[in-house]
Amino acid sequence: MTFPVIGVVGGGQLARMMAPEALNLGFELRILAEGPDVSAARSVATAPVGDYTDLTALREFARGLDVLTFDHEHVPNAHLQTLISEGVNVQPRPAALIHAQDKLVMRRAIAELGLPNPAWAEVHDVAELLAFGEKIGWPIVLKTPRGGYDGKGVRMIDSPDDARAAADWFVNGSLLAEDKVDFTRELSALVARTPSGEAKGWDVVHTIQVDGVCDEVIAPAKELSEDVAAAARLAALQIAEAFGVTGVMAAELFETPGHGAGFVINELAMRPHNTGHWTMNGSITSQFEQHLRAVLDLPLGATDALAETTVMKNYLGGANQNLFSAFAAALAAEPRVKVHVYGKSVRPGRKIGHVNVVSEPGESVDSLRARASTVASIIRDGAPATTISEGLTS
Repeated sequence: MTFPVIGVVGGGQLARMMAPEALNLGFELRILAEGPDVSAARSVATAPVGDYTDLTALREFARGLDVLTFDHEHVPNAHLQTLISEGVNVQPRPAALIHAQDKLVMRRAIAELGLPNPAWAEVHDVAELLAFGEKIGWPIVLKTPRGGYDGKGVRMIDSPDDARAAADWFVNGSLLAEDKVDFTRELSALVARTPSGEAKGWDVVHTIQVDGVCDEVIAPAKELSEDVAAAARLAALQIAEAFGVTGVMAAELFETPGHGAGFVINELAMRPHNTGHWTMNGSITSQFEQHLRAVLDLPLGATDALAETTVMKNYLGGANQNLFSAFAAALAAEPRVKVHVYGKSVRPGRKIGHVNVVSEPGESVDSLRARASTVASIIRDGAPATTISEGLTS
């Protein structure tokens, strides 16, 4: 009996969290790691170190794989085209992946589909940036088309003076300018699609960002109209179908009640995503199992929620360098909270883990958020924290 071998380019926490799902299904998972100490390196038996921008390293890694997939979107598209021409099964295909690699490509494609975009323009210099700002009104947002994530590669432009001060950003070419959307909250629509075209989505969730980094997810999003939730899920499925996406894809959205469809599309990610970590404990099928099923073209799992509400809370590096030293206090404080650790060294502001908590019947969202925040705080700070029931932002 032969089970498939799956290769993941990138050794971050997403690859790490695919490992137990692969083990449960009998698949062999291999990781192309950026270094010997990356998050996923100790979670699999085969984790060679290699440069994902080096075609020779990619070729060597791809030998013996049934499918090649990704922990991130940064592998050069031309390298992937070459691997495909040499017979490697790459999922998602580079023609789909480019929409997550290049924000200008994404904006054009979403416009062609007629789906909700903010006002946007490709700008080549300060003069064009000024013209865009004068046309739609200040403030606006300036983005590097490639390489940005977690708030990186994003600059707020509040005035013509700010636009002139951004001249140095054009040194590497054209940029994406967008309207600063007046939104009430951020949402995420997570879907998965197989090469054969089967596609399924999870509930649309409410995501809470702090300093450009996902801090909490509430699944499903509360007080979101059924029409908007259905339209958001359908938009994500339309994108996945039109772009030929395989595996998991997240469509990050801004909610705009009373305007247009009630949301606009912010960004896309073609891989498991931070806003889908709640599925590890709150859904019949986690995003990590679903991604593996999808890239192998297996039938997708059910995406039903296991409870009325699930809350995910990230914890970043803080004062506590020895995370395990806080486990006794954290696990005792909230036995229902599930703790996930990424195996990373602790640095201030670095994502090092998350916690999930699933509701009991009738339990409030505020109660769940307080439970999750309590455990995250204990692990991050290394000292018992009182239950946080007030002052949570939304």
